[in-house]
Amino acid sequence: MNYIVKQGDHLAKIAAQFGFADWNTIWNHPDNAALKQQRKNPHILYPGDQLSIPDKQTKDESRAVDQRHKFSLKRNPLKLIVVLERAYQKPLAHVSFDLSIDGDTQAISSDGSGKLQHGISAKAEILQLIARDSNTAMDHVMVPLRIGELDPIDEVSGQRERLNNLGYGASLPDDATPAEQDRAFKSAIEEFQCENKLTVDGICGPQTQAKLKSIHGC
Repeated sequence: MNYIVKQGDHLAKIAAQFGFADWNTIWNHPDNAALKQQRKNPHILYPGDQLSIPDKQTKDESRAVDQRHKFSLKRNPLKLIVVLERAYQKPLAHVSFDLSIDGDTQAISSDGSGKLQHGISAKAEILQLIARDSNTAMDHVMVPLRIGELDPIDEVSGQRERLNNLGYGASLPDDATPAEQDRAFKSAIEEFQCENKLTVDGICGPQTQAKLKSIHGC
């Protein structure tokens, strides 16, 4: 069957929805070869992408009777990885955070590079992160993390999201006009290009996309 990707979908979430323990079963299916070539990353899809969901296959195992046998299910666990920085790419190193996942809150700390890592469920959608005693304006401010919401780098929305995540202010409030939004986006691109020694033309072309993806991490 064909599945139409919705905003917030990623392959692990879709696989769990259809009862697949391993998302590779779907991603590596021949009918998805074109999408795999286009998107590269199975967890960064775009609304409207079409994904072929194969029929689930049964597997028979022969074992002796009147004996106890142990079977193990292999899974690819998902891990949330976030890098948090102050201005000028200074990491929020060794800072304590409260991480809330589906209402369950637990303490977690960043490492020396400002990186947080934590295992999550394939069905997790909105996580909340609150810094404690970081000595920055981020203290006690709730930061929502929307799992699966990041669009591909070759889409304007994906470029805008990455620039915003890196602090370049590529978006204005919703009441801004399209022209104002376009100017903010172009200005953010120019600032990013200038800081990363790229040609400053305000256009997020292949070189700028590659650099943006590299610095953002995905």
